[in-house]
Amino acid sequence: FNMNNLHFRKKMNKMGVSTLLTDFINALQQLGADMFGMEAGLYCTSGTQTNQIAINVHTDPGDEIICHEEAHIYRYEGGGIARNSQVSTRFLRGNSGRMNPNEIEENINPDNLHYPVTTLVSIEDTANRGGGTIYDFNDIKSISEICKKNNLKFHLDGARVFNALAVNGISTQEYGSQFDSISICLSKGLGAPVGSLLLGTKDFIHKARRVRKYLGGGMRQAGII
Repeated sequence: FNMNNLHFRKKMNKMGVSTLLTDFINALQQLGADMFGMEAGLYCTSGTQTNQIAINVHTDPGDEIICHEEAHIYRYEGGGIARNSQVSTRFLRGNSGRMNPNEIEENINPDNLHYPVTTLVSIEDTANRGGGTIYDFNDIKSISEICKKNNLKFHLDGARVFNALAVNGISTQEYGSQFDSISICLSKGLGAPVGSLLLGTKDFIHKARRVRKYLGGGMRQAGII
């Protein structure tokens, strides 16, 4: 939207700047959700924030998350998994940033009071520390099935998901159907100046909105961005 556009400026004057810009953010959130077959979306300042919100909503203190040993959520998010959500992490070596479905299943903790409860699996596609490698979609479907069978949530750090989709040719709807939550970075493959979207069910996003607030991510001015 061009702020200098005469029609746009007249509309702002009629509706009020705050109301109109809120409408833009709401439309962006729903656009992202609809694109990936999700119910709702939430605009955040960064991919780190969307990932950390998702982890916080999906887990309880003392739980365990499974991710690759080079995952962004562990390597580059300031220790947020431990600090924000108080959960432990099971690292898998995998192959060039990608985890093998069988390896994931083998590392889900049994129902034993000596172990933390495994509640979440997170993958990164494309895998940054793997040199931009892309998951085989059949592997993603297998991981999704493993998560459903074991009552685990499945999160995608999709900072560069549009790069992956440009290569594998999978539709956004089919791709999105495999996950419980998706983080999309608007400033990478899409080239926007700033921001990320977190996608999921309405109930998930309702909870995520509260987490965003206490992490300091609520913005009245988001529409300006």
